[in-house]
Formats: sequence, C-alpha cells, structure tokens
Amino acid sequence: MNTKKLPFSLEEIKEIIKTHPTPFHIYDEAAMRENARKLKAAFTWNKGFKEYFAVKAAPNPVLMKIFKEEGFGADCSSLPELVLAEKVGIKGEDIMFSSNNTPAKEFVKARELNAFINLDDIRHLPFLAKHAGIPETISFRYNPGSLKEGNLIIGHPEEAKYGLTREQLFEAYKQAKEMGIKRFGLHTMVASNELDPAYFPETANILFALVKEITEKIGITIEFVNLGGGIGIPYRPEQKAIEWKAFGDAIKAEYDKIIIGNGLPELKIFLESGRAITGPYGYLVTTVQHLKYTYKNYVGLDASMQNLMRPALYGAYHHITVMGKENQPHTVKYDVTGSLCENNDKFAIDRMLPEIEEGDIVVIHDTGAHGHAMGFNYNAKLRSAELLLRPDRSVMQIRRAETMDDYFATLDFKLIDKV
Repeated sequence: MNTKKLPFSLEEIKEIIKTHPTPFHIYDEAAMRENARKLKAAFTWNKGFKEYFAVKAAPNPVLMKIFKEEGFGADCSSLPELVLAEKVGIKGEDIMFSSNNTPAKEFVKARELNAFINLDDIRHLPFLAKHAGIPETISFRYNPGSLKEGNLIIGHPEEAKYGLTREQLFEAYKQAKEMGIKRFGLHTMVASNELDPAYFPETANILFALVKEITEKIGITIEFVNLGGGIGIPYRPEQKAIEWKAFGDAIKAEYDKIIIGNGLPELKIFLESGRAITGPYGYLVTTVQHLKYTYKNYVGLDASMQNLMRPALYGAYHHITVMGKENQPHTVKYDVTGSLCENNDKFAIDRMLPEIEEGDIVVIHDTGAHGHAMGFNYNAKLRSAELLLRPDRSVMQIRRAETMDDYFATLDFKLIDKV
C-alpha cells in the first residue's frame, strides 16, 4: 500500500510558512527528476524516444526548465503554452503542438517555432496551409471510436470531441502526401488518469497496426507514434502506480511484434505525460482557520476550490495529512472545505481524520498536476504561490501569490464615473 509520505517534516514546513504564508503548492524537485530518469531508462530500447511534458499539467517555466534539463520536450495546446516553451528555450521538434478548435494565430506561432504540429481534424490541414503554410512534418490525432474504451474523465472515444475517424485518417495522410508533406506522425489519447497497465500496450497495438496499414495503403513512412499521456497516479493509498520499466517493456513487446516483425522502418516512440511526471510530487499546504459543527463536522481551510478544483469537478479523491498527527487514530468524520460561496467547495466529504484543531497544518497530496494550473478567481479569490523544494532542502518561490492589484489589473475604475 502507498503510505503517502511527505518530503518535508512539520518543523520544515513551519519554517517555510514563516516566509511563505499558506496556502501554497510546493513541488519536490529531487523526486520529479528521479521519476523523469526512470521514464527515460524504460525506453532506452527506442533510439528516438522522447517525452513531451504536458505543459497544461503544470505550466510553470521553472518546472519546464527542469524537464528540459532531463531531456524532455513540451506538449503545448495553446499560444501561451507555446510562448512558455519558447521562453524556456524549448523550440523546434522539442515541441509537440496538439490542440483542438485551433485559432489560426496558434498554428502560425507553432510554425514559427518549427514545432511538430499534431492536427485534431482533417479540415485543419487546408486551414493550416492557408494561414501558416505547409509544414515539412505533420501528425494526426486518431480517435478509435468503439475499437477502444475510454475512461471516466475523457469518456467513450466516439463521444469525445478529439481526433479523426479511421476513414478520415487515411484520407488525411493521402491529402498531406499530395500537398508535398514529407514526414509523418500518428497520435492518439483516449484516456486520462488510467492505472490499468494493460491499457497502454493495447493502445500501442492499435497504433502500430495502423502504421503498418498506412504504410502499405498510402505509401508513406510514419516517422513517429505519439502514444499520448493519460497515465494515472495512485491518488488513493490502496492504488498502485504504473511502473515505468514494466510500461516500457510492454510497449516494446508490441513494437517488436508489429514494427520489427513486419520489417517496417524504425519508429520513434513519443509520450506526452503530465500527471504521471509531476502529479505525485506536488502538495497543497494549507492551514485550518475554522471548525464548524452543525449537521456535519466541517474543517474550514484557508485554501478553497480555486487552489484545487479536481475534487469539485470530478469528485476526485486527494489524500489528506494533518501534520503532526500522522500517527493519531482517524476517529472523526469531517467535510474539509474552502470558503467559496459554492457547496461543492470541498476537498473531502465524510473523510475520517484525526481530531483537528484550529491552526493545524493540512497537506493535500498529489496536487502537482492539474492543481494550481486549474486555478480561477471566482468570488474574487486569489491564486496561491508555487514553491520548489530543492534537492539541498532549500525552497525557491517559482510563482508568487496573486494580489488584489493583479485581480483588478484588467479593470478601469475611471469608467465608473462615465456610467
């Protein structure tokens, strides 16, 4: 069982809070780097392997720089994410641009950076050519429909807004070849936060078989297959993490069977994982400011849903540690809440925890992906700071907390007098 350990002690976190008031997200750099290296080691069998870190999971340039140093690229899905990558020094084929319903200016920027462009719709091919020109390389996102089951977060593939049908896929490669495009990739992603290790080699099997068929029918060479992301993490203590070596070995078995077994050209394997890279190594640190006892027992934190939306959005579980009370029995049932004017502003419902007191420091686990990134300003709540716990145990602030001046920055109060 995953015991959900923390990378810092109560004494350390109290020292951090003296300089950086709660709430804040803090990331464990040493653990993230170790995780990145284990992923790369699992794919040493594939010469062209590359992980394109999904920027949407944790769009912070310091984190992106860490992964650049570890040999990762950037998976971008918007103009600001492309600019983030550019500012970090990630350019060219170290960027995978995968978006949907894409504005022309985003294609223009992707072409300017010489990024790999992964198209979500067959109609985007002429749209791209019209607005940004014809690239040397193109990739298409495949939606396998009923051939592949999705999961709770993304849903069934045939109901998802993403990707091309099988028929559209073959026609798209044909059109791209006729347009003079020389290099080709193939992509899919049909699940999110998936922990079944059998799911991913099954996806690889589908894509590798498609590579064979496309090669034979269209007469082009697929240079890379992007297996997407969607790799889950064990949010619950009883869940088991995907083991990178077993993951890589399972993909290799399908590669050897279909690509090597059919004498096809070498194929580069790409991933675009985000959650599995940073998720387990981020923590939302918050302080108990109120306790309330009515029909239920409520713990009121100084963090709210704008600091971590996943429990309200998905009913997602995030483990909670009350610092200093790790070994006390969990004898009291609480709803752990924020202060938004929304009844779903809850980090946990009916959670058994140690008896809690005002001023207790509470840590919410596994917030390193889609935590701070999904923040918002409803109720005029301000987004928190992001901190980095360095390998030498020092702490770096990598994003300051928002201020009211930030919140008001897009408003012109002089307009009040003109109404």
